[in-house]
Amino acid sequence: MNPIDWFDRAQQALFEAVLQPLMFELGLAGILEQGFRATGWLLVGLLQLAVMLTVFRALERWRPVEPVTDRAAVRVDIVYTLVHRLGLFRLVLFFSLDPLWDTLVGSLRVAGLPAWSVDGLWPGVTDVALVSFAIYLVLFDFVDYALHRAQHRFGWWWQLHAVHHSQRQMTMWSDNRNHLLDDVLRDSAFVLLALVVGVPPGQFVAIVAVAQLVESLSHANVRLHFGRIGERLLVSPRFHRVHHGIGIGHESAGPGSLGGCNFAVLFPVWDAMFRSARWHDAPGPTGIRDQLPEHGARDYGRGFWAQQGLGLVHLAQHLWPGRRHAAAATRP
Repeated sequence: MNPIDWFDRAQQALFEAVLQPLMFELGLAGILEQGFRATGWLLVGLLQLAVMLTVFRALERWRPVEPVTDRAAVRVDIVYTLVHRLGLFRLVLFFSLDPLWDTLVGSLRVAGLPAWSVDGLWPGVTDVALVSFAIYLVLFDFVDYALHRAQHRFGWWWQLHAVHHSQRQMTMWSDNRNHLLDDVLRDSAFVLLALVVGVPPGQFVAIVAVAQLVESLSHANVRLHFGRIGERLLVSPRFHRVHHGIGIGHESAGPGSLGGCNFAVLFPVWDAMFRSARWHDAPGPTGIRDQLPEHGARDYGRGFWAQQGLGLVHLAQHLWPGRRHAAAATRP
């Protein structure tokens, strides 16, 4: 049995044994299809957590970049990871934005938008699914690179993305530490892309699962690189830690500047092509320059809800700077 067949059977078994009876009990029989899709995300998340707790945790213990001294901050990152990897965030999207995007793309199809799929481009290929998966993976990674650069390029978007970069104790749990609005924007872009280019649902789940697992490794607190050649083929923990470095990963041109380096999620080729790669910097402290006392000690929040709230406050202050100055002037 190949891995895809194994996953399909496991998903069906989990759905029939656990989720389907629960949905009938709660009167949710009308949305069983969404429940089945949610079961797939749940199973993927459980498999990812198993890899993280065994392989990635062993790597962090083997050769850490720095000692973990702020375990409370790491626990908050674990909350983010569980919310995303167990499908809770995806479930909210199922019932809110996904129907909207389905309707939008459906209307565009009626208006003449052609249906496109790479599967039909490979006549005679034995394993078309594997070839198309590889193409979709490269396409989605390029779009992810472009979105990541935009998160650092546009000041309003950076106010949200800064929640991710404000972690001073980066570990394998830090990948999903994002502002929820930031996640909605990014995930919506990928859902729309998947609908437009015709990615099969199973392949979309696999693409997201592969990307998330590599991202968890790239955020891990481990002194690890992939060698002269491998470092240019797949994002390593060393390569990505430079992206999170204070004064390098965002403000490489100086205090208050937009930009950064090492934006790639999976394949560093994009950074090489667009000259945003820094290959040889040693791993150092992570965070944002304005968190430091000598640069204003800006507060990004300690807990989950504090980080979400302050992210919105920082966004509002960026969009309406006059209100911020007026509020400051009225303080005693």
